[in-house]
Amino acid sequence: MKAMLINRCGGVDVFEEATLTRPHPGPNEVRIRVMATSVNPIDCKIRAGAVPLSPAFPALLQGDVAGIVDAVGDGVSAFAEGDAVFGLIGGLRSHQGALAEYVLADARLLARKPDALDMVEAAALPVVALTAWEGLIERARVSPGQSVLVQGGAGGVGHIVVQIARAAGCRVTATVSGKEKGRLARRLGADEVVYYRDEPVAAYVARLTGGRGFDVVFDSVGGASLDASFAAAAPGGQVVAIAARSTHDLSPVHGKGLTLSVVFSLSPFVHGGPLARVGERLARIAQLADAGLLRPHIDPHAFTLAQVADAHRLVESGGAEGKVVVRVGV
Repeated sequence: MKAMLINRCGGVDVFEEATLTRPHPGPNEVRIRVMATSVNPIDCKIRAGAVPLSPAFPALLQGDVAGIVDAVGDGVSAFAEGDAVFGLIGGLRSHQGALAEYVLADARLLARKPDALDMVEAAALPVVALTAWEGLIERARVSPGQSVLVQGGAGGVGHIVVQIARAAGCRVTATVSGKEKGRLARRLGADEVVYYRDEPVAAYVARLTGGRGFDVVFDSVGGASLDASFAAAAPGGQVVAIAARSTHDLSPVHGKGLTLSVVFSLSPFVHGGPLARVGERLARIAQLADAGLLRPHIDPHAFTLAQVADAHRLVESGGAEGKVVVRVGV
């Protein structure tokens, strides 16, 4: 089988094409014939060595996957040969990723692919949807009628947050940088759009909430945006952050009695944890997709397995217009 490996961390040139023996599933594993895998910013950081999470070299990166179960190991009862699945299988630490024609995966990290999505769309979902789900549903516990502000509402995670919040019956506001992203956010379900470069926080909080603030703020950007999120939250409100490797004045959090939750969807792979929760969450996410309430926005560029370096280059450039997907078997 063909694979794209790295033998060291570095720039996009570290990817090497290799021919490997097709792996055999062990206990509680399945072998997947990979149809597609998507690139997330964390994949680029792992490849570059910016975060020390690479699997052992030679390493297969990228955890997002969609494909067909090709073989089943002992102890697996949830899946059978021929099942279409999607999942977050690793791409870090002791779990190799999806940049190969066939990969092994712990069956607990998978769910059945939503019928409403094709393989490319399904491969784009796991990391971003798991992040959005944990932050909104499990941490913030959003409920119908709440006001939700999504910082970076047209981004990879943000555009999924908009849809899940909308599906939960919330009133959704998305911050975006420009008109095209504003149109995308509205198309995905945002009730209101804020052009953050043009409107200060105090102004849109006054305009949209009467000065009270938002019940829940989901910050997918970090940095100065997280400070803006503290300012935009209502007293007693909740702020969910997914980019919090920075220093902030927590006075507004204290003064308003805010709850701050930091979500890192890869934590079970890094620190250990119940891997079964990954598959369980994905099954719930698949239900939303099949109900017509969730669909990822896909960048129009098409990359093959051999072109994964170009896919990483596009993600790192900031020029992607949606999730970047590497097509393997489609």
